[in-house]
Amino acid sequence: MKKNVAVFTGTRAEYGLLYWLLKDIQADPEFVLQLLVSGMHLSPEFGHTYQQIEQDGFVIDEKIEILLSSDSAVGVAKSMGLGVLGFADALSRLQPDVLVILGDRFEALAAAQTAMILRIPVVHLHGGELTEGAYDDAIRHAITKLSYLHCTSTEEYRQRVIQLGEEPERVKNVGAIGLDHLQRANFMSVPELSESLNFTLNKPFFVVTYHPVTLGDEAPKASFESLLRALDEYPDYQIIITYPNADDGGRRLIPILEEYARKNPIRVLAIPSLGQVRYLSSVMHAAAVIGNSSSGIIEVPAFDVPTVNIGSRQKGRLAAKSVLNVESNQQSISDAILVAVNRTYKQVDEKIFNPYGQGDSSSKVMEMIKSLTFNPRKAFYDINFDDIE
Repeated sequence: MKKNVAVFTGTRAEYGLLYWLLKDIQADPEFVLQLLVSGMHLSPEFGHTYQQIEQDGFVIDEKIEILLSSDSAVGVAKSMGLGVLGFADALSRLQPDVLVILGDRFEALAAAQTAMILRIPVVHLHGGELTEGAYDDAIRHAITKLSYLHCTSTEEYRQRVIQLGEEPERVKNVGAIGLDHLQRANFMSVPELSESLNFTLNKPFFVVTYHPVTLGDEAPKASFESLLRALDEYPDYQIIITYPNADDGGRRLIPILEEYARKNPIRVLAIPSLGQVRYLSSVMHAAAVIGNSSSGIIEVPAFDVPTVNIGSRQKGRLAAKSVLNVESNQQSISDAILVAVNRTYKQVDEKIFNPYGQGDSSSKVMEMIKSLTFNPRKAFYDINFDDIE
């Protein structure tokens, strides 16, 4: 009997990471893929990215509308409430045998808590990580406790999930699933990328993504404007800048980046979403990736491209030597960009080590799902450190 495998996605970035796992589930004769799409995917403001999912050949089984036109913490909390209502109906209709969730978004938490109450085992990807500058950090650990199987991106993160009380046999280090693109995707050349974007790339360029910091004292608007002023110190570089996510404070940044692009139409392209192939193709050819996205920490170093990681949002993550962590002020950002473009953070022939795996994660996740034997009475695992392998 085939196993119904539901997969949740709420953002463009998360979908891009899940792409090859979705393809593998779809192609496996033992599985029936059930796709739940919500959050930013359904918003015209963020590019209606559910359409890209359909163009990629996937059938969306459920669209769960939860995103309010709000830019506040109260709006996010209300969206989570709407999510629980929508996921309860969707999961009740689909009756999946398992639900796959990636990461640490508030939409994912709503899906995970609903599945737990409905006794649907959750497979959680990218647990155990730290991002001390965002409330995503607490959300990620909460999803861990609501989940049954755990696929971490490094051994250190596996140990942290076990530290949270999860049985070691249900926690596997599979690497970062987004790196599967390195082994399986066909990337664009610069001319192909220019044509696809309808934007002439004829100079070295930066890829920029900046999300609001939801914990701490890093004011999103002031930090973002400091970033733009630092970019102005490098007029010989073009810029591809993507929209922030739907965290509180994100929408206030969109008019600023749109105005920046409008004033610099030859040099700057502002775009709601690149899609995963265009994004990674852009990264491959970029002089540097700048901002505070997790992609700059996890995927970008695999291309031997430097990352200028701004502020505290990603504080706590393991990072390669090519990730340059800087304060969120103009001078610090500008100085780091200079180090990045001159590659002075490494020796000439030095190969950068990326701690997040080799691009073979999807097959390992598939194996875990196939071996799943679910017992909803999940015991808390008390650590004896001498016994942890």
